[in-house]
Amino acid sequence: MPHADNDVGRRAFLAKIGVLGAAVAAGGLLPGLSGITATAAPRPVRTAGLADVVTALRPVLAELARDTLNGLVVMACPGPDAYSRAQGTPRTEPGALEARATDFLIKALDEYVPFPDQLATPLTQSLATGLSGTPLPSALLDLPLSSVRTLDSALRTLLENDETLPLSSVIAMLLNLVATEVNPLALSGAFLSPFARLSYADKCRVFEQLEEPHAGLVSLLDANLPEPVQGSVSGVLRFVAGAVLEFAAYGSACEWAVFDPATKSISARPVGWQLSGYQPHGVVHGWDDFLGYYQGRTKVENV
Repeated sequence: MPHADNDVGRRAFLAKIGVLGAAVAAGGLLPGLSGITATAAPRPVRTAGLADVVTALRPVLAELARDTLNGLVVMACPGPDAYSRAQGTPRTEPGALEARATDFLIKALDEYVPFPDQLATPLTQSLATGLSGTPLPSALLDLPLSSVRTLDSALRTLLENDETLPLSSVIAMLLNLVATEVNPLALSGAFLSPFARLSYADKCRVFEQLEEPHAGLVSLLDANLPEPVQGSVSGVLRFVAGAVLEFAAYGSACEWAVFDPATKSISARPVGWQLSGYQPHGVVHGWDDFLGYYQGRTKVENV
């Protein structure tokens, strides 16, 4: 039987990366994890096969990643949405969510940025080190231990398999972990993910911790990684911390959400155009000043 301290550590880990709360919110993932509140008694737990839980956990992790990245993209371009209001920077103009910046970011991370399992697995295991000390909400403390262990096993199975792990999920878990270090109150509240519950200032503190050259978290990750990748992930994390914000800003401003590759045209006026006042009368096919050749020339020849 696993040691009690290890159970506490794993419960804290699952809560701080957002997975435990997401599993509770999903309902039905594990019967023992549904319908739990701070005052409700845990329901009896029926046996659930690990393979079934692994299958059910995939969409939960995807939804957790989306919720976390919703909270991220509004840092770059806030709008009238609930995530912008939660961070304290609502605007009346359309923002990142109206521009589908989260979809752009997820697609970019999951389909274009390689992140092999040999990095993902030890990285996530490293994140589990030294997480005791942050008090968990009673609703999470009261969850049946058998269900928490099954959820933990399912997550480990996903992380240690031979399939490509979606980078969006890894980034989301990392952001949620640091979010709960910055503000432990983010463990509970509105939204699915701890990161999305933070104020704008606290979100900036999360990125400060990821980008600092000697951040304790970065040092911990390198120390727990095997050779030959030891010493490299800290640089990767610093790069990712900047890159995801750049991706969020680009996804908010570009035409990706309304561009039709088949027709090479846009189906609606992009949010970025609306915010910048760019080309109020549609696509420009050229400026009069640039028509023709320079200084009245009529042709160009190679000499």
